[in-house]
Amino acid sequence: MDLGLNDRRALVTAASKGLGRACAEALVAEGARVFICSRDAAAIEATGKAIKAAGWTAADVSKQGEPESLVDLAISKLGGLDVLVVNAGGPPPGTFQSTSLDGWEPAFHLTLMSAVRLVKAALPALKQSGQGRIVFITSISVRQPIPNLILSNSLRAGVTGLAKTLSRELAPDGITVNCLAPDGILTDRIRELKLSAANSPMGRFGDPSEFAAACAFLCSKQAGYITGQTLGVDGGSLLGVH
Repeated sequence: MDLGLNDRRALVTAASKGLGRACAEALVAEGARVFICSRDAAAIEATGKAIKAAGWTAADVSKQGEPESLVDLAISKLGGLDVLVVNAGGPPPGTFQSTSLDGWEPAFHLTLMSAVRLVKAALPALKQSGQGRIVFITSISVRQPIPNLILSNSLRAGVTGLAKTLSRELAPDGITVNCLAPDGILTDRIRELKLSAANSPMGRFGDPSEFAAACAFLCSKQAGYITGQTLGVDGGSLLGVH
């Protein structure tokens, strides 16, 4: 299937490793011109060269002003923007009782406000595209909260509400807005949380490339009538029917 991504211009955040890198690599493989970022300058340069990205920079999307500067730089480098893949590292684990009030504001800026700022900055260019795509990388926790992840459970649900609301608002502009909700994809985050593949109905972890294939499809020409959705890429681990 030709996904129609050749020469499409994409920005993927938090892309030096894990799910962000896999999504960027999948888009490059489909012929897209991809600009990437992460907080680690050396790591994002190494990734950019390895996947043949169109450009890269160090940026911390949790800091006010940096998402806007990042989007401006990407648009300048690419000559416009057709695809925005919003990703950020997960906030620290913890229960409600073990998480201090001081821990909430940094997580709020990392998880929710980074998404708001990136979309706000990218929207004029995405409207000009005529086939704009926004994909938010969230988590299975938006449908099935994960124990000991109070910050992620709470704030990623906010991103999902943002995405659903935006999907209707931006539909007249031809912009689709969707979420990808992973679980059990083998990344450093899975290793940090010491999760077991035995919890998956498939008895294995998912490969980041399997997740990235879903991202590439949602960014494609063929996905033009899919919007406002949260697609689980979880090996069947979600217990609910929705």
